[in-house]
Amino acid sequence: CIVARKRSLRRSRKLERVSLLFPGAAGVVKAEDFSLPAYVDRRDVPLPEVAFVRDLSAQQKALKEKEKASWTALSVDEKVELYRIKFNESYAEMNRGSNEWKTVLGGVLFFLGVTGLILIWQKRYMYGPVPHTFSDEWLSMQTKRMLDMRINPVEGISSQWDFEKNEWKK
Repeated sequence: CIVARKRSLRRSRKLERVSLLFPGAAGVVKAEDFSLPAYVDRRDVPLPEVAFVRDLSAQQKALKEKEKASWTALSVDEKVELYRIKFNESYAEMNRGSNEWKTVLGGVLFFLGVTGLILIWQKRYMYGPVPHTFSDEWLSMQTKRMLDMRINPVEGISSQWDFEKNEWKK
């Protein structure tokens, strides 16, 4: 009991120090305790650990008492309201399609367009002219030189050239 009191005094002193350091702060926000059961609407979890509505109103409490009797005495609206106390959405509502794919596709296409514009800008303003070594006549001269030097005669380019007929082997 004394130890718990000392801990709470330490915590309150820390909170006072925080409020002195940050005078405009609205207070201390309490984080949610994730070790407690939580409500989730998911198709793979048919029965959540807790009900959707935790704090029942007087009308909902009366309906819960009426639920303990015969269900034939309940109207359809009361059964739906009881369902809504326990669950937020039905399976049909969870399976209902959304238009989120349109947003995702629009975002992807937007960023692809921006990337294309950046590439066009880079090609136009950043890169210089294409080197002369990419021209067709340079490549043909380079190939002829490699054949004259008989580069890689076993498996390479020279093995594909017929030196007697002066043409590529078939």
